[in-house]
Amino acid sequence: MPRREDVAERMAEAVLKRLTGRKLLEAKDEAAARAAIKHVLLDDLQAEDRIEAEARQILLDHAKAIRESAADYRSLLGKVKEKLARERGFVL
Repeated sequence: MPRREDVAERMAEAVLKRLTGRKLLEAKDEAAARAAIKHVLLDDLQAEDRIEAEARQILLDHAKAIRESAADYRSLLGKVKEKLARERGFVL
């Protein structure tokens, strides 16, 4: 997860910089604002990871049928992820 932390940190910095630069946000405590944005981003990234894992498990449960139908695994993975995300109100 350290990589996710780094990504979230860089994204939080960029979001905060853009919002304050455009005067859409006035932060009295930039460190606290950055930490709050980072927290939201990490939650979002973790939710995406959970959807990915669940989609992979669903495809593993149906591996035999997938092999027999010669379906494209990557395409199916994308479709399953989209369906799970839509059911949870999550935007990928």
